[in-house]
Amino acid sequence: MTQQTLAEIWYLLWAFLWGTYFTFEAYIVGTGILFPFLAKRKEEEQQLKKSIGPFWDSNEVWLIVAGGVTFATFPKTYALLLSSFYIPFYLILFSLILRGPGIEFMDKILSPSWKKKWIWILCISSFFIPFLFGVAFSAIFSGLPIDEKGMHLSFFDVINGYSILGGFTYTVLTLLSGCLWTSYKTLGKIQEKAALVAKIVWGAAVLLVFAYFIVFINFTTLFDSLENAPLLWSVPALCVLALLLTIFPLRKKKWLMSFVLASFAIFTLFASGFTGMYPDMLPSYIDPQYSLTLYDAAGSQLNLTVMLWVAGLILPLVITYKIWIYWLLKDKITEKNAQDYQ
Repeated sequence: MTQQTLAEIWYLLWAFLWGTYFTFEAYIVGTGILFPFLAKRKEEEQQLKKSIGPFWDSNEVWLIVAGGVTFATFPKTYALLLSSFYIPFYLILFSLILRGPGIEFMDKILSPSWKKKWIWILCISSFFIPFLFGVAFSAIFSGLPIDEKGMHLSFFDVINGYSILGGFTYTVLTLLSGCLWTSYKTLGKIQEKAALVAKIVWGAAVLLVFAYFIVFINFTTLFDSLENAPLLWSVPALCVLALLLTIFPLRKKKWLMSFVLASFAIFTLFASGFTGMYPDMLPSYIDPQYSLTLYDAAGSQLNLTVMLWVAGLILPLVITYKIWIYWLLKDKITEKNAQDYQ
């Protein structure tokens, strides 16, 4: 295969891996944000802990793979992205570090103040993870100040109306995902509360997703490239459709179906951004000719070929492992069987 073809394949894999990470991360951080508001008794706390405790660390595999692929196949993108978005990515890393102990440490010492502290650390760190990822990627999707001399990023190029809207959109979608996951995985009072909150959050998610697409279609160049490929408008259309359909199985208490639809909406939300950017990886709002395209950012042909063989070996193992984990831990979590989780 030519370098151009390999670069295009890797762009698809790169977008898929990031979208997959954001999808799997959603229900973990959504549950974390809602933890102090849903769980009012020790039994309910144990149910929520057990619903995400066995999964949160394995889900970070997708982040490691997505970051590793960015570094190995698109080194220029990796270098510019990490150096330009240093502060938000540092805060994300700090939040990821705190989120794990927030889940695992809250019951290590039998002290109300100790537990309360770690519960709120879990809640706050879980909020910043999706919000900052949404801010960072929405800032990229809306365009960056790149000219013939390179990128000249300021605070307001990262923190602006577009990025804040993206941050809150993804965060609210994670709340919906967390509620639906809790409804699916648990039984009892905690399930009823999560289902009730899900119906409220669903309405907010629909409004934000509509606002997100309206703003990005009308006020950015994100979807301009789709004018020549109208079939690709199906990606944002599928996002909206999946989110709208989520409410029907939710009302019928078909928790798994509603969770899958909400997860698909999250995946296609980010897929819409990656599709709209194509073939750019870091688009310029100053002039499209200064955008960093996937062809400019890609590594050598040998590098891309070797990495494709590596991905062909590793990705099936990761996917098989994930399927096995979810199958192994498929049972519902009750107040009784949740007590064995430490």
